[in-house]
Amino acid sequence: MHIDARPYAYALPERPPALVIIDMQRDFVEPGGFGDALGNDVGRLQACVPVIARLLATARRLGMPMIHTREAHRPDLSDCPPSKRLRGDCRLRIGDAGPMGRLLVDGEPGNAIIEALAPAPGEVELVKPGKGAFYATPLQEILQQLGVSHLLFTGVTTEVCVQTTMREANDRGYSCLLVEDGTESYFPEFKQATLDMITAQGGIVGWTAACEAVCAGLERAYG
Repeated sequence: MHIDARPYAYALPERPPALVIIDMQRDFVEPGGFGDALGNDVGRLQACVPVIARLLATARRLGMPMIHTREAHRPDLSDCPPSKRLRGDCRLRIGDAGPMGRLLVDGEPGNAIIEALAPAPGEVELVKPGKGAFYATPLQEILQQLGVSHLLFTGVTTEVCVQTTMREANDRGYSCLLVEDGTESYFPEFKQATLDMITAQGGIVGWTAACEAVCAGLERAYG
């Protein structure tokens, strides 16, 4: 079985892949969060929410492993390097108080995953202090325990945390596919450039496909 992907078919393994949902947290996708403080149009990211919800429902029905990530720092910011906190031209920085609590701080209301995509009991929810989900987290150990070899990626933003994690996974030997309409960026040109980079040279980092093609492939293989 396979998923029709760009540029080639994404072959599915005997054991279902894990669905990785990157940083669908209020801080990035709702007004008053960190993305908004950076001056971005957070409404652009809402487009991928129903797509991810569709994938999530399919994955749950098929018994696939789910990994939800949040970018977050400790309340004392001991895991947030000064270079990260001070970078950029924004009115509020990491750790500052905003309308939904302190920005990108674990445990604050704004750091929660949005209600439409909230993890179910038993699903992995991983807090990451960096852009990539493998850095300073137990993700590699979790995937090894699950016996997973293939990963499906969704979330935000395409060119930053999603692409970083996908590249980290590729270097660790995972077969990766990014769901094209299940990811978004504040900058549409950055999203398109990322899709092109990932699939260049026959899939140098991985493959991409639309949600409906992914769901159809999963249903054929595991339904």
